[in-house]
Amino acid sequence: MNPILIVDDEVEMRIAMSETLKHCGYPVETSHNAIDALNKAKKGEFAMVITDMTMPKRSGLELLKDLKELQPDMPVLMVTAYGTIETAVEAMKHGAFDYILKPFKFDTFTFIVERALTMSEERRSAPRSRPDRPEPAETPVVTDAREIITADAQMQKLLGVAANVAKSKATVLVQSESGTGKELLARFIHVNSDRASGAFVAVNCAALPDTLLESELFGYRKGAFTGAIQDYKGRFEQANGGTILMDEISEMAMPLQAKLLRVLQEYEIDRIGGKEPIAIDVRVIATTNQDLLKQVEEGKFREDLYFRLNVIPLRLPPLRERKGDIPLLAGHFVRRHAERNSRKPVAIGPEAMEVLCHYNWRGNVRELENVMERALLLCEGKPIEPQHLLMGSGAGALSSVPSRSDGAKAGAKGAKAAKASADSGGQLEAGMSLREAERKLIFETLRNTKGNRTQAAKMLSISIRTLRNKLNEYAADGVEFEMEQSS
Repeated sequence: MNPILIVDDEVEMRIAMSETLKHCGYPVETSHNAIDALNKAKKGEFAMVITDMTMPKRSGLELLKDLKELQPDMPVLMVTAYGTIETAVEAMKHGAFDYILKPFKFDTFTFIVERALTMSEERRSAPRSRPDRPEPAETPVVTDAREIITADAQMQKLLGVAANVAKSKATVLVQSESGTGKELLARFIHVNSDRASGAFVAVNCAALPDTLLESELFGYRKGAFTGAIQDYKGRFEQANGGTILMDEISEMAMPLQAKLLRVLQEYEIDRIGGKEPIAIDVRVIATTNQDLLKQVEEGKFREDLYFRLNVIPLRLPPLRERKGDIPLLAGHFVRRHAERNSRKPVAIGPEAMEVLCHYNWRGNVRELENVMERALLLCEGKPIEPQHLLMGSGAGALSSVPSRSDGAKAGAKGAKAAKASADSGGQLEAGMSLREAERKLIFETLRNTKGNRTQAAKMLSISIRTLRNKLNEYAADGVEFEMEQSS
C-alpha cells in the first residue's frame, strides 16, 4: 500500500494524526507545509493526503487544487479549526473527499480515512463506464457492492429479503450495531435493484455541521450566501435515478428532519436560495446504530419521519450472533490485507481461531478486520497464533492479548506469553501504541523466562534474531530490559 501523507504546520497535531494511523497499520509520511507536500507528491504516489486548511505561505485549499491536477483520483481529507460553510463548500467543489473540524474524535478520523481508502480502491477496481454512458461529472463516488461473506442462515435469509425488496422504490431503514456492515447491505440493495446503473451516493449525517449538511443534501443557487459563486447540485440531485444512503440518520437535527420528510413525501427538493422545487427520483436507504423508536419517544426524532423511513425495516445481526462466519471472515480479511500490504497470506492457527470464535466482538465485523490486519503485520509471515491477536475495547485501542476467551483454550505458547503479562501486572492499556504494546509483551515474556531469550522467542513464535533486533531497537530508544524490574 502507498503511504498516507499528513500535512500540518502544527507539530503536535501532525504527530497525533500520524501515530493514530500507524497504530491502525497504515504507512505514513508527514510534511510541515504545502510546498514540501507537493514536492513529495511529485516524487511518489500516495494512497491519500490529509491536509490542514490554514497554513503559512500556501493554504491547504491551494494544495488540494495542485494535488487534484497531479493525481485526480487520490482522496484528499481537509482538516481545520476554522470551519465555515464557505470554506467547506470551496473544498468540496475542488474535489476534497471530506472535511473534518478540529478538535475531532480519532475514531471518527480513522473511520473517514478507512472509508476514503476503501472507496478509492473500489473505484480503481471497478470497470470503466462505456463511452456511450458517461458518469455524471458531479456524482461523488459510484461503486459496486463488495462481496458479503456469510454462510449464516440468518444472514442468508436477510439477504434474500433485501434482494426481494431491492426492486421496489420503498424506503429502507437498517438499524444495527456499529461495525455490522450497514453500508455494505445498502450497496447490496442498490446493486440488486433496477437502479444499479445509477449513482450510489452515501452521506454521513453526523460528519457535517447542520448548516453544511443542508447545503450538501439539497444544494444551493449562485449567490445564496457568501461563497456560493455558482449553482451546486446537492447529494439528492447527484443521486437522481439511483440510491442515496443516509448514514447515522439519528444525528440529523430536527429542522433538517422536517425538510427530509417533505422530500420523502413529495419527491422534490428545494435548493438553498432556489425559487422553484426540483423533482427527483431517488431510492432512500437510512442507517443508524440507535433505537430510533426510543428516540421518537424521547422527542429526539420526528415520529412522522420515522414511519416514513421504516417502510422496510432490516436488522443486521451482530457478529456474536453469527459466529459460524468468523472463520470465513477472518480468512478473507487476512487475504485482503496481505494483498494491500504486499505480504504473503498466512494461515490462522487452530488455537488462534478458537480465541477468535469465543471472543465477544463488541466492534463486530469491523473490529475483526482490524484485529486480523494487525495480526498479519505482527506474525512476520508465520501462522497467526493467539499472541498476535491484540484485541481492544475501543476503536483502535490495544487492550489485551487474550490467551483464553470465554473458556477457549488458546494453546500452550500463546497462553504462556499472555500469562507472562498478566502475572507481572503488565496488562496492555487502551490507547497504547502498537510499538509500546509489543515492547511490553516482549519484556513480560522475558521476565517469565528469567531472561532466557531462546525460550522467550519460542513462546512469542519469533526467531531469536528478531527478538535480539527488537531489544536493540528498544535500547536505542533508551529503554532496556532489566530483570530487577519484575516483582
